[in-house]
Amino acid sequence: MSGISKQRVVAALELDYADRVPTFEWLIDKKVLGVLEPGLDYVGFSAKYLDGICVDLDYAKENLGGGRTKNEWGIISEDTGEEHTFPIDGAIHNRAEFEAYTPPRADKPGRYDTLKNMLAKYGDEKAVVLHLNDIWSLPSRMMPFEEFLIMIMDDPGLVVDIVRMTVDAQIELAKGAREAGCEFVYTGDDVAYVSGPMISPPMFEELFFPELKRVVQAYRDLGFYVLKHGDGYMMPLLDYYKDAGIHLFDPIDPIAGMDLAEVKAKYGRSFALKGNVNCATTLVYGSVDDTVAETKRCLEIGMPGGGYVISSSNTIHSSVKPENYKAMMETIFEYGKY
Repeated sequence: MSGISKQRVVAALELDYADRVPTFEWLIDKKVLGVLEPGLDYVGFSAKYLDGICVDLDYAKENLGGGRTKNEWGIISEDTGEEHTFPIDGAIHNRAEFEAYTPPRADKPGRYDTLKNMLAKYGDEKAVVLHLNDIWSLPSRMMPFEEFLIMIMDDPGLVVDIVRMTVDAQIELAKGAREAGCEFVYTGDDVAYVSGPMISPPMFEELFFPELKRVVQAYRDLGFYVLKHGDGYMMPLLDYYKDAGIHLFDPIDPIAGMDLAEVKAKYGRSFALKGNVNCATTLVYGSVDDTVAETKRCLEIGMPGGGYVISSSNTIHSSVKPENYKAMMETIFEYGKY
């Protein structure tokens, strides 16, 4: 039988509950970890305290100098000094470059080494969650983002072809991950600003929704639970993700005006929810008492009826006060019991 941590996550994804509400984070910055548990990295900390561990596939990176790297997708990123790099350019700017493009091979030796290692060490006890993509991040990073938005208007057919190609590649990668024993995937494709979606819902429906349905269904058909991350004000698009068949939506962004109670009331029996202790304000600027109060509020809203994973409203980034994240976890462990 799986360990209790994994059981908690599975129960939440099945819109149910176990002994306690589960908790895990997509990322915990090394500066925060260095204060809370010197010597532990993200994986070690998550294995010791949390219910899930997130992992990426293994991609080679080419050092371009000047703090820039290029990955196997041809995406050029710039070092920010934080855990995440910033994408600035890519490999596809026109039809000719698209026709010449080849995505990363799923069968490349070593592609699944880290995933297999995590599954061997923690897969029985923890939810090992693989980061893949759906329909936005990879296409929008194949070129400078402004060019991508212009292409949506000027050459939507090429955009659809790029999306379809990246979805095909993701499905092949997912097949290998499932063969390795992985059961959970999350897609980290942000499609909204604080003010609302980056494109209109009708345009999203026409150009992106068919491939969203296809990739989510493919993940499900392979036997995955599908966890969807989406920052910003996502309310105008959530019906599309519900219809696509996601198992969980994260992070219910409070800075964008996303309300946990509203989303729970409208979608809480369609998909599970993850979030949303505010990591832009409370965890950064608030006191321990503020953090405890907000964590309790999230538990009170999210826990009833199950289908809830509590976490920050994005990640535990470098500006989060370590004492606040510690208080958040302690509050979850004390008050998150069913």
